[in-house]
Amino acid sequence: MVRENKTLTLEKGVKHVTSLPAKKFKLTDRGVLKPGAYADIVVMDHENVKDIATPYNPCLYPEGIPYVIVNGKVVIKEQEHTKARPGKILYRE
Repeated sequence: MVRENKTLTLEKGVKHVTSLPAKKFKLTDRGVLKPGAYADIVVMDHENVKDIATPYNPCLYPEGIPYVIVNGKVVIKEQEHTKARPGKILYRE
């Protein structure tokens, strides 16, 4: 939608997958970078993000995303999993 179709700007694309869903589900401490919020951050080269997973090898990490930070802990570093698992399941009734 951002790179190929160009129907969204990069900023609006990021908003559509971060703060908008968090707001819809009333998760005030998610989807934004501010004091007191959970620090979930994806560092990406948006020009080169590419899904390389296949039906036969679905667990391949995408290219162009060297770092992922979940709840303030580095989970992906230089495209390798650090074995950290700081995430938690969000459940609302």
